Amino acid sequence: MSGTTGKDVIHPQGADPDLINDDIAPLKEQKWKSYNVFAFWMSDVHSVGGYTTAGSLFALGLTSWQVLLALLIGIFLVYIFCNLVSLPSQRSGTPFAVVCRAAFGIQGAKIPAMIRGLIALAWYGIQTYLASHALVVLMVKLQPDWAEWADKDAHGFLGLSVLGYVAFAILWIVQALVFWRGMDTIRRFIDFCGPAVYIVMGVLAVYLCSRAGWSNIDLNLSDHRLTGFAVFSTFCAAVATTVSYFSGPMLNFGDISRYGESQKAVRLGNFLGLPVNFLVFSVMVVLTASATVPVYGRLITDPVETIAELDNTYAIAFGALTLLIATVGINIVANFIAPAFDFSSVAPKKISWRTGGMIAAVGSVFLTPWNLYNSPDTIHYTLDTLAAFIGPVFGVLIAYFYVINRGDLDIPALFDSSPSGAYHYTKGFNVNAVIAVGVAAVVGIVIVVTPAFSAAATYTWFIGAALSGILVILLENIRPSVIMRDAATAAAARENTVRILD
Repeated sequence: MSGTTGKDVIHPQGADPDLINDDIAPLKEQKWKSYNVFAFWMSDVHSVGGYTTAGSLFALGLTSWQVLLALLIGIFLVYIFCNLVSLPSQRSGTPFAVVCRAAFGIQGAKIPAMIRGLIALAWYGIQTYLASHALVVLMVKLQPDWAEWADKDAHGFLGLSVLGYVAFAILWIVQALVFWRGMDTIRRFIDFCGPAVYIVMGVLAVYLCSRAGWSNIDLNLSDHRLTGFAVFSTFCAAVATTVSYFSGPMLNFGDISRYGESQKAVRLGNFLGLPVNFLVFSVMVVLTASATVPVYGRLITDPVETIAELDNTYAIAFGALTLLIATVGINIVANFIAPAFDFSSVAPKKISWRTGGMIAAVGSVFLTPWNLYNSPDTIHYTLDTLAAFIGPVFGVLIAYFYVINRGDLDIPALFDSSPSGAYHYTKGFNVNAVIAVGVAAVVGIVIVVTPAFSAAATYTWFIGAALSGILVILLENIRPSVIMRDAATAAAARENTVRILD
Protein backbone atom coordinates (compact mmCIF):
# COMPACT_ATOMS: atom_id res chain seq x y z
CA MET A 1 0.00 0.00 0.00
CA SER A 2 0.97 3.68 -0.17
CA GLY A 3 1.52 3.74 3.54
CA THR A 4 -2.18 4.31 4.29
CA THR A 5 -4.51 1.96 6.13
CA GLY A 6 -8.18 1.95 6.95
CA LYS A 7 -7.34 4.08 10.00
CA ASP A 8 -5.77 6.80 7.84
CA VAL A 9 -8.57 7.24 5.31
CA ILE A 10 -12.30 7.85 5.06
CA HIS A 11 -14.59 5.38 3.33
CA PRO A 12 -17.70 7.42 2.42
CA GLN A 13 -20.97 5.77 3.38
CA GLY A 14 -22.29 3.58 0.57
CA ALA A 15 -18.98 3.59 -1.35
CA ASP A 16 -18.81 0.92 -4.06
CA PRO A 17 -16.06 -1.62 -3.16
CA ASP A 18 -15.16 -1.78 -6.86
CA LEU A 19 -14.25 1.92 -6.79
CA ILE A 20 -12.27 2.28 -3.58
CA ASN A 21 -9.41 0.87 -1.57
CA ASP A 22 -7.30 2.28 1.24
CA ASP A 23 -4.76 3.71 -1.20
CA ILE A 24 -7.13 5.97 -3.14
CA ALA A 25 -9.75 6.77 -0.47
CA PRO A 26 -9.94 10.33 0.95
CA LEU A 27 -7.27 10.99 3.58
CA LYS A 28 -8.27 11.76 7.18
CA GLU A 29 -5.18 13.87 7.81
CA GLN A 30 -3.12 15.83 5.29
CA LYS A 31 0.28 16.51 6.83
CA TRP A 32 2.64 17.68 4.07
CA LYS A 33 3.96 21.19 4.60
CA SER A 34 5.35 23.70 2.10
CA TYR A 35 8.88 22.30 2.41
CA ASN A 36 7.70 18.81 1.43
CA VAL A 37 6.11 20.19 -1.74
CA PHE A 38 9.22 22.31 -2.34
CA ALA A 39 11.40 19.19 -1.95
CA PHE A 40 9.18 17.32 -4.42
CA TRP A 41 9.87 19.95 -7.07
CA MET A 42 13.56 20.04 -6.25
CA SER A 43 13.72 16.30 -6.88
CA ASP A 44 11.72 16.80 -10.07
CA VAL A 45 13.92 19.62 -11.38
CA HIS A 46 17.36 18.54 -10.15
CA SER A 47 17.85 15.52 -12.36
CA VAL A 48 19.93 14.46 -15.32
CA GLY A 49 16.82 14.79 -17.49
CA GLY A 50 16.09 18.32 -16.25
CA TYR A 51 19.69 19.40 -16.78
CA THR A 52 19.87 17.82 -20.25
CA THR A 53 16.55 19.32 -21.35
CA ALA A 54 17.51 22.80 -20.11
CA GLY A 55 20.97 22.43 -21.65
CA SER A 56 19.53 21.43 -25.03
CA LEU A 57 17.78 24.81 -25.27
CA PHE A 58 21.10 26.63 -25.39
CA ALA A 59 21.88 25.02 -28.74
CA LEU A 60 18.83 26.62 -30.40
CA GLY A 61 20.56 29.89 -31.31
CA LEU A 62 19.20 32.10 -28.52
CA THR A 63 21.39 34.16 -26.24
CA SER A 64 21.78 32.92 -22.67
CA TRP A 65 19.54 35.61 -21.21
CA GLN A 66 16.84 34.72 -23.76
CA VAL A 67 17.02 31.05 -22.79
CA LEU A 68 16.88 31.94 -19.10
CA LEU A 69 13.84 34.15 -19.69
CA ALA A 70 12.14 31.40 -21.70
CA LEU A 71 12.82 28.90 -18.93
CA LEU A 72 11.44 31.29 -16.32
CA ILE A 73 8.26 32.05 -18.29
CA GLY A 74 7.74 28.36 -18.97
CA ILE A 75 8.17 27.38 -15.35
CA PHE A 76 5.89 30.20 -14.18
CA LEU A 77 3.17 28.76 -16.45
CA VAL A 78 3.79 25.35 -14.89
CA TYR A 79 3.42 27.00 -11.46
CA ILE A 80 0.03 28.48 -12.41
CA PHE A 81 -1.23 25.23 -13.94
CA CYS A 82 -0.08 23.18 -10.93
CA ASN A 83 -2.00 25.47 -8.58
CA LEU A 84 -5.11 24.91 -10.68
CA VAL A 85 -4.83 21.14 -10.88
CA SER A 86 -3.86 20.76 -7.21
CA LEU A 87 -7.00 22.24 -5.65
CA PRO A 88 -9.55 19.41 -6.20
CA SER A 89 -7.14 16.76 -4.87
CA GLN A 90 -6.04 18.86 -1.90
CA ARG A 91 -9.64 19.64 -1.06
CA SER A 92 -10.80 16.02 -1.36
CA GLY A 93 -7.68 14.19 -0.19
CA THR A 94 -7.87 11.94 -3.25
CA PRO A 95 -5.38 11.35 -6.10
CA PHE A 96 -5.62 12.65 -9.67
CA ALA A 97 -7.21 9.49 -11.09
CA VAL A 98 -10.10 9.68 -8.60
CA VAL A 99 -10.72 13.39 -9.17
CA CYS A 100 -10.99 12.61 -12.90
CA ARG A 101 -14.21 10.72 -12.15
CA ALA A 102 -16.00 14.05 -11.69
CA ALA A 103 -15.19 15.05 -15.28
CA PHE A 104 -15.05 11.74 -17.16
CA GLY A 105 -17.49 9.62 -15.17
CA ILE A 106 -16.96 6.74 -12.78
CA GLN A 107 -15.90 4.39 -15.60
CA GLY A 108 -14.73 7.02 -18.09
CA ALA A 109 -12.04 8.16 -15.64
CA LYS A 110 -10.18 4.96 -16.45
CA ILE A 111 -9.25 6.53 -19.81
CA PRO A 112 -7.19 9.46 -18.44
CA ALA A 113 -5.85 7.17 -15.71
CA MET A 114 -4.52 4.75 -18.34
CA ILE A 115 -3.16 7.60 -20.49
CA ARG A 116 -1.22 9.10 -17.57
CA GLY A 117 -0.19 5.67 -16.29
CA LEU A 118 1.25 4.61 -19.65
CA ILE A 119 3.04 7.94 -20.08
CA ALA A 120 4.54 7.57 -16.60
CA LEU A 121 5.62 4.09 -17.64
CA ALA A 122 7.58 5.60 -20.55
CA TRP A 123 9.10 8.32 -18.38
CA TYR A 124 10.01 5.81 -15.69
CA GLY A 125 12.13 3.94 -18.22
CA ILE A 126 13.72 7.14 -19.57
CA GLN A 127 14.71 8.43 -16.14
CA THR A 128 16.00 5.01 -15.08
CA TYR A 129 18.18 4.97 -18.18
CA LEU A 130 19.51 8.48 -17.47
CA ALA A 131 20.37 7.49 -13.91
CA SER A 132 21.98 4.25 -15.10
CA HIS A 133 24.14 6.29 -17.50
CA ALA A 134 25.63 8.07 -14.49
CA LEU A 135 26.28 4.70 -12.87
CA VAL A 136 28.04 3.43 -16.00
CA VAL A 137 30.33 6.47 -15.99
CA LEU A 138 31.14 5.83 -12.35
CA MET A 139 31.82 2.13 -12.98
CA VAL A 140 34.19 2.83 -15.87
CA LYS A 141 36.08 5.50 -13.94
CA LEU A 142 36.55 3.21 -10.97
CA GLN A 143 37.28 0.14 -13.11
CA PRO A 144 38.77 1.22 -16.50
CA ASP A 145 38.99 -2.40 -17.68
CA TRP A 146 35.21 -2.40 -17.96
CA ALA A 147 35.22 0.34 -20.61
CA GLU A 148 34.86 -2.09 -23.51
CA TRP A 149 31.68 -3.48 -21.94
CA ALA A 150 30.23 0.04 -21.95
CA ASP A 151 30.59 0.18 -25.74
CA LYS A 152 27.19 -0.68 -27.21
CA ASP A 153 28.70 -1.30 -30.66
CA ALA A 154 31.23 -3.83 -29.37
CA HIS A 155 29.18 -5.40 -26.57
CA GLY A 156 25.53 -4.46 -26.76
CA PHE A 157 22.13 -5.15 -28.25
CA LEU A 158 18.92 -3.20 -28.81
CA GLY A 159 20.85 0.05 -28.46
CA LEU A 160 22.37 -0.49 -24.99
CA SER A 161 25.70 -1.90 -23.85
CA VAL A 162 26.12 -4.89 -21.53
CA LEU A 163 27.33 -2.62 -18.74
CA GLY A 164 24.38 -0.36 -19.48
CA TYR A 165 21.99 -3.25 -18.89
CA VAL A 166 23.73 -4.10 -15.62
CA ALA A 167 23.46 -0.48 -14.41
CA PHE A 168 19.83 -0.24 -15.56
CA ALA A 169 18.97 -3.42 -13.61
CA ILE A 170 20.69 -2.14 -10.44
CA LEU A 171 18.80 1.17 -10.57
CA TRP A 172 15.55 -0.60 -11.38
CA ILE A 173 15.87 -2.70 -8.21
CA VAL A 174 16.95 0.20 -5.98
CA GLN A 175 13.98 2.31 -7.05
CA ALA A 176 11.57 -0.55 -6.51
CA LEU A 177 12.87 -1.05 -2.97
CA VAL A 178 12.43 2.63 -2.06
CA PHE A 179 8.94 2.68 -3.58
CA TRP A 180 7.95 -0.51 -1.78
CA ARG A 181 8.58 1.16 1.59
CA GLY A 182 5.64 3.54 1.04
CA MET A 183 4.92 7.26 0.91
CA ASP A 184 6.58 8.19 4.22
CA THR A 185 9.89 6.72 3.03
CA ILE A 186 9.47 8.44 -0.34
CA ARG A 187 8.81 11.78 1.38
CA ARG A 188 11.98 11.46 3.46
CA PHE A 189 13.94 10.39 0.38
CA ILE A 190 12.92 13.40 -1.73
CA ASP A 191 13.50 15.75 1.22
CA PHE A 192 17.17 14.74 0.89
CA CYS A 193 17.58 14.43 -2.89
CA GLY A 194 16.90 17.98 -4.05
CA PRO A 195 19.23 19.80 -1.64
CA ALA A 196 21.97 17.23 -2.24
CA VAL A 197 22.10 18.08 -5.94
CA TYR A 198 22.34 21.79 -5.16
CA ILE A 199 25.54 21.06 -3.27
CA VAL A 200 27.07 19.10 -6.16
CA MET A 201 26.00 21.58 -8.84
CA GLY A 202 27.22 24.52 -6.78
CA VAL A 203 30.61 22.93 -6.19
CA LEU A 204 30.88 21.90 -9.85
CA ALA A 205 29.96 25.39 -11.11
CA VAL A 206 32.43 27.13 -8.79
CA TYR A 207 35.20 24.66 -9.63
CA LEU A 208 34.80 24.94 -13.41
CA CYS A 209 34.34 28.72 -13.38
CA SER A 210 37.43 29.24 -11.22
CA ARG A 211 39.43 26.89 -13.40
CA ALA A 212 38.29 28.62 -16.58
CA GLY A 213 38.70 32.12 -15.17
CA TRP A 214 35.61 34.32 -14.99
CA SER A 215 36.86 36.52 -17.83
CA ASN A 216 36.97 33.52 -20.16
CA ILE A 217 33.34 32.49 -19.64
CA ASP A 218 31.02 33.36 -22.52
CA LEU A 219 27.36 32.89 -21.66
CA ASN A 220 26.39 32.73 -25.35
CA LEU A 221 26.64 28.99 -25.87
CA SER A 222 25.24 28.51 -29.36
CA ASP A 223 27.56 28.42 -32.38
CA HIS A 224 24.99 30.33 -34.44
CA ARG A 225 22.84 33.36 -33.71
CA LEU A 226 19.22 33.81 -34.70
CA THR A 227 17.80 37.10 -35.92
CA GLY A 228 14.42 38.65 -36.65
CA PHE A 229 11.28 36.57 -36.33
CA ALA A 230 13.35 33.40 -35.82
CA VAL A 231 14.30 34.70 -32.36
CA PHE A 232 10.66 35.10 -31.34
CA SER A 233 9.53 31.73 -32.74
CA THR A 234 12.46 29.88 -31.13
CA PHE A 235 11.87 31.69 -27.84
CA CYS A 236 8.23 30.57 -27.83
CA ALA A 237 9.33 27.01 -28.67
CA ALA A 238 11.71 27.05 -25.69
CA VAL A 239 8.86 28.13 -23.40
CA ALA A 240 6.64 25.35 -24.77
CA THR A 241 9.39 22.75 -24.37
CA THR A 242 9.75 23.69 -20.71
CA VAL A 243 6.01 23.23 -20.12
CA SER A 244 6.02 19.94 -22.04
CA TYR A 245 8.88 18.59 -19.94
CA PHE A 246 6.88 19.17 -16.74
CA SER A 247 3.49 18.27 -18.24
CA GLY A 248 3.50 14.76 -16.79
CA PRO A 249 4.01 15.55 -13.09
CA MET A 250 1.93 18.70 -13.59
CA LEU A 251 -1.10 16.69 -14.74
CA ASN A 252 -1.07 14.27 -11.81
CA PHE A 253 0.20 16.79 -9.26
CA GLY A 254 -2.98 15.99 -7.35
CA ASP A 255 -1.22 12.78 -6.27
CA ILE A 256 1.09 15.04 -4.24
CA SER A 257 -1.25 17.89 -3.31
CA ARG A 258 -3.69 15.41 -1.71
CA TYR A 259 -1.18 15.22 1.16
CA GLY A 260 -0.90 19.02 1.55
CA GLU A 261 -2.08 20.37 4.90
CA SER A 262 -3.69 23.36 3.13
CA GLN A 263 -3.93 24.86 -0.33
CA LYS A 264 -1.87 27.80 0.94
CA ALA A 265 0.95 25.42 1.89
CA VAL A 266 0.75 23.76 -1.54
CA ARG A 267 0.90 27.11 -3.37
CA LEU A 268 3.89 28.27 -1.32
CA GLY A 269 5.69 24.99 -1.95
CA ASN A 270 4.95 25.35 -5.65
CA PHE A 271 6.30 28.89 -5.73
CA LEU A 272 9.53 27.98 -3.97
CA GLY A 273 9.98 24.78 -5.94
CA LEU A 274 9.13 26.09 -9.41
CA PRO A 275 9.88 29.77 -10.27
CA VAL A 276 12.43 30.37 -7.50
CA ASN A 277 14.15 27.00 -7.52
CA PHE A 278 14.13 26.59 -11.30
CA LEU A 279 15.68 30.01 -11.85
CA VAL A 280 18.59 29.18 -9.55
CA PHE A 281 18.94 25.76 -11.18
CA SER A 282 18.94 27.28 -14.68
CA VAL A 283 21.63 29.82 -13.74
CA MET A 284 23.79 26.97 -12.48
CA VAL A 285 23.24 25.06 -15.73
CA VAL A 286 24.31 28.11 -17.76
CA LEU A 287 27.43 28.76 -15.68
CA THR A 288 28.49 25.12 -15.64
CA ALA A 289 27.88 24.57 -19.36
CA SER A 290 29.60 27.86 -20.24
CA ALA A 291 32.69 26.93 -18.24
CA THR A 292 33.08 23.62 -20.09
CA VAL A 293 34.04 25.47 -23.28
CA PRO A 294 37.27 27.10 -22.02
CA VAL A 295 38.10 24.18 -19.70
CA TYR A 296 37.50 21.24 -22.06
CA GLY A 297 37.45 22.97 -25.44
CA ARG A 298 33.84 22.05 -26.22
CA LEU A 299 30.32 22.67 -24.97
CA ILE A 300 29.03 19.89 -22.69
CA THR A 301 25.35 20.00 -21.70
CA ASP A 302 25.21 16.54 -20.11
CA PRO A 303 26.07 16.79 -16.39
CA VAL A 304 27.22 13.18 -16.27
CA GLU A 305 29.69 13.78 -19.07
CA THR A 306 30.86 16.98 -17.38
CA ILE A 307 31.55 15.15 -14.13
CA ALA A 308 33.30 12.35 -16.05
CA GLU A 309 35.82 14.89 -17.36
CA LEU A 310 37.05 15.71 -13.84
CA ASP A 311 40.54 14.50 -12.98
CA ASN A 312 39.73 13.35 -9.46
CA THR A 313 38.23 9.89 -9.03
CA TYR A 314 36.66 10.75 -5.67
CA ALA A 315 35.03 13.88 -7.12
CA ILE A 316 33.67 11.84 -10.03
CA ALA A 317 32.30 9.21 -7.67
CA PHE A 318 30.66 11.80 -5.39
CA GLY A 319 29.15 13.79 -8.27
CA ALA A 320 27.90 10.78 -10.22
CA LEU A 321 26.34 9.17 -7.15
CA THR A 322 24.56 12.40 -6.21
CA LEU A 323 23.12 12.85 -9.70
CA LEU A 324 22.15 9.20 -9.69
CA ILE A 325 20.31 9.55 -6.38
CA ALA A 326 18.57 12.72 -7.54
CA THR A 327 17.34 11.08 -10.71
CA VAL A 328 16.05 8.14 -8.68
CA GLY A 329 14.19 10.71 -6.59
CA ILE A 330 12.39 12.27 -9.53
CA ASN A 331 11.62 8.88 -10.99
CA ILE A 332 9.90 7.69 -7.84
CA VAL A 333 7.86 10.84 -7.20
CA ALA A 334 6.91 11.52 -10.82
CA ASN A 335 6.82 8.12 -12.50
CA PHE A 336 6.20 5.54 -9.80
CA ILE A 337 3.59 7.33 -7.71
CA ALA A 338 1.51 8.36 -10.76
CA PRO A 339 0.95 4.91 -12.31
CA ALA A 340 0.62 3.40 -8.84
CA PHE A 341 -2.49 5.51 -8.21
CA ASP A 342 -3.64 5.47 -11.85
CA PHE A 343 -3.56 1.71 -12.35
CA SER A 344 -4.95 1.10 -8.86
CA SER A 345 -7.94 3.34 -9.60
CA VAL A 346 -8.76 1.31 -12.71
CA ALA A 347 -9.40 -1.83 -10.66
CA PRO A 348 -9.12 -0.99 -6.92
CA LYS A 349 -10.14 -4.47 -5.74
CA LYS A 350 -7.44 -6.19 -7.82
CA ILE A 351 -4.64 -3.63 -8.16
CA SER A 352 -3.07 -2.09 -5.08
CA TRP A 353 -0.86 1.00 -5.06
CA ARG A 354 2.26 -1.16 -4.98
CA THR A 355 1.05 -3.42 -7.77
CA GLY A 356 0.25 -0.40 -9.96
CA GLY A 357 3.76 0.97 -9.52
CA MET A 358 5.36 -2.37 -10.31
CA ILE A 359 3.28 -2.68 -13.49
CA ALA A 360 4.90 0.55 -14.67
CA ALA A 361 8.37 -0.59 -13.62
CA VAL A 362 8.15 -3.90 -15.49
CA GLY A 363 6.48 -2.39 -18.55
CA SER A 364 9.12 0.33 -18.88
CA VAL A 365 11.83 -2.23 -19.67
CA PHE A 366 10.09 -3.39 -22.84
CA LEU A 367 10.03 0.17 -24.25
CA THR A 368 13.86 0.18 -24.54
CA PRO A 369 13.72 3.72 -23.07
CA TRP A 370 17.36 4.44 -23.91
CA ASN A 371 16.22 4.80 -27.53
CA LEU A 372 13.64 7.46 -26.60
CA TYR A 373 16.07 10.01 -25.15
CA ASN A 374 19.39 9.55 -26.94
CA SER A 375 19.63 12.81 -28.94
CA PRO A 376 18.22 16.39 -28.87
CA ASP A 377 15.89 15.60 -31.81
CA THR A 378 14.63 12.43 -30.14
CA ILE A 379 14.14 14.30 -26.85
CA HIS A 380 11.89 16.91 -28.46
CA TYR A 381 9.97 14.29 -30.49
CA THR A 382 9.34 12.27 -27.32
CA LEU A 383 8.19 15.33 -25.37
CA ASP A 384 5.87 16.47 -28.20
CA THR A 385 4.25 13.04 -28.53
CA LEU A 386 3.61 12.64 -24.81
CA ALA A 387 2.31 16.21 -24.56
CA ALA A 388 -0.22 15.46 -27.32
CA PHE A 389 -1.99 13.11 -24.88
CA ILE A 390 -1.39 14.96 -21.62
CA GLY A 391 -2.66 18.37 -22.78
CA PRO A 392 -6.22 17.22 -23.68
CA VAL A 393 -6.73 15.49 -20.33
CA PHE A 394 -5.56 18.61 -18.50
CA GLY A 395 -7.87 20.83 -20.53
CA VAL A 396 -10.98 18.76 -19.79
CA LEU A 397 -10.16 18.39 -16.08
CA ILE A 398 -9.69 22.15 -15.59
CA ALA A 399 -12.75 23.04 -17.72
CA TYR A 400 -15.02 20.80 -15.67
CA PHE A 401 -13.78 21.83 -12.26
CA TYR A 402 -13.51 25.59 -12.76
CA VAL A 403 -15.95 26.45 -15.59
CA ILE A 404 -18.67 23.82 -15.74
CA ASN A 405 -19.00 22.85 -12.07
CA ARG A 406 -17.66 26.13 -10.61
CA GLY A 407 -15.43 24.39 -8.07
CA ASP A 408 -18.05 21.89 -6.90
CA LEU A 409 -16.70 18.44 -6.04
CA ASP A 410 -19.07 15.86 -4.57
CA ILE A 411 -16.54 13.61 -2.80
CA PRO A 412 -18.88 10.71 -1.85
CA ALA A 413 -20.11 10.63 -5.47
CA LEU A 414 -16.56 9.86 -6.62
CA PHE A 415 -17.09 6.38 -5.17
CA ASP A 416 -20.77 5.96 -6.08
CA SER A 417 -21.54 3.77 -9.11
CA SER A 418 -25.32 3.83 -8.74
CA PRO A 419 -27.33 5.34 -11.64
CA SER A 420 -28.36 8.17 -9.31
CA GLY A 421 -24.75 9.05 -8.56
CA ALA A 422 -23.65 12.55 -9.59
CA TYR A 423 -20.81 11.20 -11.72
CA HIS A 424 -22.49 8.14 -13.19
CA TYR A 425 -23.48 9.97 -16.39
CA THR A 426 -24.27 7.45 -19.19
CA LYS A 427 -23.24 3.98 -18.03
CA GLY A 428 -20.44 5.57 -16.09
CA PHE A 429 -19.03 7.57 -19.02
CA ASN A 430 -19.22 11.28 -19.69
CA VAL A 431 -19.34 11.13 -23.47
CA ASN A 432 -18.60 14.85 -23.87
CA ALA A 433 -15.30 14.57 -21.98
CA VAL A 434 -14.23 11.44 -23.86
CA ILE A 435 -14.98 13.02 -27.24
CA ALA A 436 -13.08 16.21 -26.34
CA VAL A 437 -9.96 14.30 -25.28
CA GLY A 438 -10.14 11.97 -28.29
CA VAL A 439 -10.45 14.77 -30.86
CA ALA A 440 -7.72 16.91 -29.27
CA ALA A 441 -5.32 13.97 -28.93
CA VAL A 442 -5.78 12.97 -32.58
CA VAL A 443 -5.13 16.54 -33.68
CA GLY A 444 -1.98 16.61 -31.56
CA ILE A 445 -0.60 13.36 -32.97
CA VAL A 446 -1.32 14.46 -36.54
CA ILE A 447 0.68 17.63 -35.87
CA VAL A 448 3.60 15.65 -34.43
CA VAL A 449 3.86 13.09 -37.26
CA THR A 450 3.14 15.42 -40.20
CA PRO A 451 6.29 17.18 -41.50
CA ALA A 452 4.26 20.11 -42.80
CA PHE A 453 3.15 20.88 -39.23
CA SER A 454 6.60 20.45 -37.65
CA ALA A 455 6.72 24.10 -36.54
CA ALA A 456 3.61 23.53 -34.40
CA ALA A 457 4.74 20.20 -32.89
CA THR A 458 6.38 21.90 -29.91
CA TYR A 459 3.02 23.38 -28.92
CA THR A 460 1.02 20.14 -28.80
CA TRP A 461 0.40 20.47 -25.05
CA PHE A 462 -1.06 23.98 -25.40
CA ILE A 463 -3.05 23.04 -28.51
CA GLY A 464 -4.45 19.91 -26.87
CA ALA A 465 -5.33 21.62 -23.58
CA ALA A 466 -7.02 24.60 -25.23
CA LEU A 467 -8.85 22.54 -27.86
CA SER A 468 -10.20 19.94 -25.44
CA GLY A 469 -11.21 22.57 -22.86
CA ILE A 470 -13.09 24.70 -25.38
CA LEU A 471 -14.64 21.69 -27.07
CA VAL A 472 -15.97 20.14 -23.87
CA ILE A 473 -17.51 23.47 -22.78
CA LEU A 474 -19.24 23.77 -26.17
CA LEU A 475 -20.49 20.18 -25.97
CA GLU A 476 -21.85 20.77 -22.47
CA ASN A 477 -23.80 23.77 -23.74
CA ILE A 478 -25.16 21.83 -26.73
CA ARG A 479 -25.96 18.57 -24.92
CA PRO A 480 -25.36 18.93 -21.16
CA SER A 481 -24.17 15.91 -19.22
CA VAL A 482 -24.14 17.92 -15.99
CA ILE A 483 -26.00 20.95 -14.74
CA MET A 484 -23.68 23.96 -14.98
CA ARG A 485 -23.97 25.48 -11.53
CA ASP A 486 -23.70 29.02 -10.27
CA ALA A 487 -21.27 29.92 -7.49
CA ALA A 488 -23.89 29.79 -4.69
CA THR A 489 -25.08 26.30 -5.65
CA ALA A 490 -21.50 25.04 -5.88
CA ALA A 491 -20.66 26.43 -2.42
CA ALA A 492 -23.71 24.74 -0.92
CA ALA A 493 -22.71 21.44 -2.51
CA ARG A 494 -19.20 21.72 -1.03
CA GLU A 495 -20.65 22.29 2.45
CA ASN A 496 -22.86 19.24 2.04
CA THR A 497 -19.85 17.17 0.97
CA VAL A 498 -17.91 18.15 4.08
CA ARG A 499 -20.92 17.33 6.29
CA ILE A 500 -21.34 13.88 4.68
CA LEU A 501 -17.67 13.02 5.14
CA ASP A 502 -17.63 14.20 8.74
